[in-house]
Amino acid sequence: MTSALVRTPFWFLRHGQTDWNAKDLSQGNIDIPLNATGIAQAHAAAAKLVGRGIVSIVSSPLSRAQDTAKIIGAALGLEISLIPDLHEVSFGVQEGQEMGDWFHSWIDGAFTPEGGESFRQLEARAVRAANQALSSPAPVLIVAHGALFRALRVAMGLRPDVRTQNCVPMFCTPNLPSWDLLEA
Repeated sequence: MTSALVRTPFWFLRHGQTDWNAKDLSQGNIDIPLNATGIAQAHAAAAKLVGRGIVSIVSSPLSRAQDTAKIIGAALGLEISLIPDLHEVSFGVQEGQEMGDWFHSWIDGAFTPEGGESFRQLEARAVRAANQALSSPAPVLIVAHGALFRALRVAMGLRPDVRTQNCVPMFCTPNLPSWDLLEA
């Protein structure tokens, strides 16, 4: 059973674009770097986050998230902390393949790619990692991945079938019965 997400407001940012994002390929845990667009997106996101009161930045260890977090950390004058469990989901044999109909079946729990992580496993790990991140001084910015945020959306009582755009800062605030998301 998945533990509950701590009801503490936080910022979430999906990493900047990679070449594989641009080609709609499943990255999973393959460490694909930011492309030039992704670097520019990270700088634009950093400008949006200046003056928002963020005091802690935690990131996935994958370079696309970590490099995005470093750009934002430099703009905010903050160091970043890495939380290994914030890494993207393992898509097993689907990594490097085009995203397709299998993805929706995966979210629904009807399909897990061979060698991959189920959506429920991801949800449990995402909540555990976010709760660890939220033990840092607040407000916290979590820099991670799209599928991981889909799992957090479920934990927030929201629909998971919404694509998170690259480098769009979102402020997540608890509200009953679900959470509110506000783009910066």
